[in-house]
Amino acid sequence: MTLAAAAGIDPGPNAYLIGQPGSREQLDTPALIIDLDRLEANIQAMADHTRAVGQRLRPHTKTHKSVEIARRQVAAGAVGVCCATLGEAEVMGRAGIPGVHITSPVVRPHRIARLIALNAVAENLSVVADHPDNLAALAEAAAAAGQTLQIMVDIDVGSRRTGVPSAQQATALAQQVEAASHLSLVGIQGYAGGLQHIYDWDERVRRGQEVADFLIEVRRQLAAAGITPPLFTGGGTGTHAIDHGQGILNELQAGSYVFLDVDYQRVAHAGAGANRFREALFVQTSVVSAAQEDCVTTDAGLKAFATDCGFPEIRRGAPTGAKYTFSGDEHGRVTFAGSERIGLGAVVECLSPHCDPTVNLYSVYHVVRGDTLVDIWPVDTRGLR
Repeated sequence: MTLAAAAGIDPGPNAYLIGQPGSREQLDTPALIIDLDRLEANIQAMADHTRAVGQRLRPHTKTHKSVEIARRQVAAGAVGVCCATLGEAEVMGRAGIPGVHITSPVVRPHRIARLIALNAVAENLSVVADHPDNLAALAEAAAAAGQTLQIMVDIDVGSRRTGVPSAQQATALAQQVEAASHLSLVGIQGYAGGLQHIYDWDERVRRGQEVADFLIEVRRQLAAAGITPPLFTGGGTGTHAIDHGQGILNELQAGSYVFLDVDYQRVAHAGAGANRFREALFVQTSVVSAAQEDCVTTDAGLKAFATDCGFPEIRRGAPTGAKYTFSGDEHGRVTFAGSERIGLGAVVECLSPHCDPTVNLYSVYHVVRGDTLVDIWPVDTRGLR
């Protein structure tokens, strides 16, 4: 039985191919593919890196949305996982993944009730807060349930998305947590999402140090108030080789390293980080029309890829120089650069422009080793808020 079927998810039309040599090329398309050898190598590479530099690793599940991948990350040494939404956290926590950290505030009353219910069963759950009213509501709900809820104060380090913008506000919130009998301050979150896709290495280092200096000032003001949170968490795939050396983050929240995508391949790294991870996620498509002279039409269009970071890049199945563009909701176009062509039914594999939202378009992963389909995994938290 596939992992998808075991989770109550229809594995789709390709399940009969599992274990058959050459089945990677026979998939009904469009199909979302994980290269398992590369995934395993990426998981191990990040675990080895954080262990070597003395950081904890709490990878973000918003990239893969998969309980199976989260389990593998924890088995490799991660202390837990990050979840962008309460819905993701509920799935991960109830599946037995320890150390689930919710990286966005949980605010409305019915969502706080869900959070408290999850806190009763999830091991080492934590959540961010960035407003005194939210902290008061969380404290009241935790007290009513007779629970202790772990809190990380969220700092805005430039994204203007969530988090308090000053060290003074951070200190005030930390003091509020410390004063609440049913809340426990376990850390400070300073996630610099805007740094992860700065392509130039030197610019990323410079901007990263500015973020680190701000968080160091937060730490200084907290210490002056007698507060010493054990964790400063943040960072990501784009800054993973920078964060540990800038004097503040002792926990890394990287996520996209498990797969990579077109945009992350534009993010330059220096030294050992330059070749640490390999592309592991692909969308396979096939040619459904070859009636044109200079191009063919495939069955993977706007509904098969996230489109916020440009076009997919072809990795297998097309002549050198061929380009992939979109030709509508259900169709893509491969345009040739030279005289070589591919014909009707030909299979093409592409790297997605942006892995996280591309994954969210699919219900299952087709997991391959080499040329063989070995399992079909569910995308467990697809669409969950």
